[in-house]
Amino acid sequence: MNALKSFFRPLQPTIGTNHSRKVWYKEFQASKDLEQYIFCYWELKSIALSKESFKYRVVSDGCVDILVDVKEGEIFITGFSKQYLEYDLGTSFHYVGIRFYPFMFPLLFGISAEKVINKFLKLEYLLPTLSSTIKYQLAERVNTNRLQDLLGEVLISYIDKEKDLSSFDPRFSNAVDQILKSGGNTPINQLDIALSQRQLRRFFQFYFGKSPKVFAKIFRFQNILNAKPSIQSLKSEKVFYDKGYYDQAHFIKDFKRFYGVTPSEAFGR
Repeated sequence: MNALKSFFRPLQPTIGTNHSRKVWYKEFQASKDLEQYIFCYWELKSIALSKESFKYRVVSDGCVDILVDVKEGEIFITGFSKQYLEYDLGTSFHYVGIRFYPFMFPLLFGISAEKVINKFLKLEYLLPTLSSTIKYQLAERVNTNRLQDLLGEVLISYIDKEKDLSSFDPRFSNAVDQILKSGGNTPINQLDIALSQRQLRRFFQFYFGKSPKVFAKIFRFQNILNAKPSIQSLKSEKVFYDKGYYDQAHFIKDFKRFYGVTPSEAFGR
């Protein structure tokens, strides 16, 4: 699991900082105490009223997010989806969230990722104490300009300090590291691990919510987003061969399912 932070960078590129309706989005780095678990804190808010609702598209990233609806004072949790999702946020909104690296939410809280995958739930249904603590702190410090710091402080006080990367079964960690270092291209049944395919799948079902094959697919997709290919490289077919796809049709099909548009539409300039 040591390769996770080095190789996995979950992007949400469809959120624009210069949206015509004056929508502001920013990501913030986690503190040293939490950086092995959290990819980032993030904040999304409208800074000017609009006559039209803002459609917020989320692409598949393999992550679990805890998010706060600052205007309503509600706390939610959502797992990743195997396909892109689109939310209607209305004309005025303010959200602050924590984006956990894959596998980390189940490690910290002992709750299977299967419970949140493809779902958008109130946090109080799964972690009532954490939810009430965040709500209390929000009420006490509602005027703070950095709500992500508040979330980090609450999380540090709540989690088990003994839960770190060494808490994972080393056989599972080894499997994840091999998938990451190969760019998601090594066939799952060819991983050099001391686990049966059934045992490996059970680990992934708990810590990720889906099979290792799905994780590898989302990792390849995220690698393409990070590569930010040009239209020319897309036309030359080089990008999908480099990232482990065998033909253009499968590449476009997977990309459109995870992103919502074709690669040319996503990277067109």
